Amino acid sequence: MFDGWVLTGDIGKIDRNGYLYLLDRADDMIISGGYNIWPMELENAIAGHPAVMEVAVFGIPDPRWGETPCAVVVPKSGGQVDEAEVIQFCAARLGSYKKPGKVVVRDEPLPKTPVGKIKRRDLREPYWVGHTRRIAGS
Repeated sequence: MFDGWVLTGDIGKIDRNGYLYLLDRADDMIISGGYNIWPMELENAIAGHPAVMEVAVFGIPDPRWGETPCAVVVPKSGGQVDEAEVIQFCAARLGSYKKPGKVVVRDEPLPKTPVGKIKRRDLREPYWVGHTRRIAGS
């Protein structure tokens, strides 16, 4: 509680009728089917795969769960990994509800800031095109 407000980590707006609309998250947490999933937890698990060089995880819209984790994976030079393998790897280490709903394997390095932090938002935005808000679900 801060100055009479409850801080949820969500960004929203209130319309002239007093209705609250959630638009985005202040942090990267994914809420999938009511479960809170932290991207860093999945990233750490996937990074433990012997063929993975780098990974980024973020939420994308899902018609059933509201949001689902999407993992973008860059394999090591000479390494190979596919979507099913990454999903099974996560399910075995973190549980089925935390596994990614989508895995994208790409050869080019992930986009980074000048200090080397992965730009999750740049990877996430194409999945949200056509949505008026960056939170899915009812």
